[in-house]
Amino acid sequence: MIVDRNSPIPLYFQLQTWLQEQIEQGVFKPDDKIPTEEELVEITGLARATIRKAITNLVNMGYLRRKRRLGTFVEHRSESDDSQDIVGIIVPDIRTGYTPELVRGIEDEAANNRLSTILCNTDDLYFKANFHADRLISNSVCGVIFVPTAASDDKNRQIVEQFTQRDIPVILADRTIEDTELDYVTTNNFEGGYQLTKYLIDKGHSKIGITLSTLFSTERERLEGYKQALKDAGIDPDPEFMQLHNGPFSEEHYIKHVNILLGKTDEISAIFAGHDRIAYLIYSAAKDMGISIPEDISVVGYDDLNPNYSNLMPLTTMHQPIYEMGQESLKILMSRIKGGENSTEQKVLKSHLVERDSVCSLQRE
Repeated sequence: MIVDRNSPIPLYFQLQTWLQEQIEQGVFKPDDKIPTEEELVEITGLARATIRKAITNLVNMGYLRRKRRLGTFVEHRSESDDSQDIVGIIVPDIRTGYTPELVRGIEDEAANNRLSTILCNTDDLYFKANFHADRLISNSVCGVIFVPTAASDDKNRQIVEQFTQRDIPVILADRTIEDTELDYVTTNNFEGGYQLTKYLIDKGHSKIGITLSTLFSTERERLEGYKQALKDAGIDPDPEFMQLHNGPFSEEHYIKHVNILLGKTDEISAIFAGHDRIAYLIYSAAKDMGISIPEDISVVGYDDLNPNYSNLMPLTTMHQPIYEMGQESLKILMSRIKGGENSTEQKVLKSHLVERDSVCSLQRE
């Protein structure tokens, strides 16, 4: 069976892998014409757009070449072809959160350097990252940009080691892995968490709830910034106001935390959402409960995804330079590919607070 429709692996990638294996195993030899798109539709039952994507990737990788009006043929590959100008990008999910902006920054910078990219979605799952690592290695990528998954640091370290053991450089983007000397590009999440909390305190809020995941380095640092800002203001952080999750984002899990915090509006006056998607859930749940933002409770978020939600929530949030994070990740990777200096490069970009209309001032005029 060429493709498995029940598999979580994208159909185009399954077909791409099958064609690549046929070429590497000599089933399709150099100068052989592979089946046409129409024939592959008949063989696999896939849509032509899916088939075209798989073939285009293999053309870009040097496995195939197109001849106008004649078809697609297997390319001659020498040993030097094993080093392809292809960068692997491993991210949680291209459809949600900050990932589309991050990938766009990487791909634009890659194009400027005449590099192609292979994009891999993990859904924040270790087993998918492990699968994609194998495929990227078999595709002879020259480097990888990796957003660690919602797994332990040990598991994510294993993914990285698959590449580094083969001298394939890896740059971490956004999230980091503790106790590793790896290149990374992130933002100062501690400072961002501190600034957002101080902003609320300066608006007169002292009872501030928070909900986020302690699984990720980024959100752990935001939590520490939140705690430090409270302490610096002479406020003891209250565990009762902290609804902490130890897994990846899911609406099902977070709505429980959100409902608990919204049920404390007689105790707390503001909520710090660990990222904007959580803030969206707060807005949605508050509307269902007849709670008005910011009149009844103030809310701040993180990431500045507001363009996607502008009609739903004019959210005060921390803007992260996500596009620039992608660009900088690729720049560091390029220096590694070219054999740059050996010292680890760990770049921390600055975020800034964006003030909108989700916070009510409790200060007396």
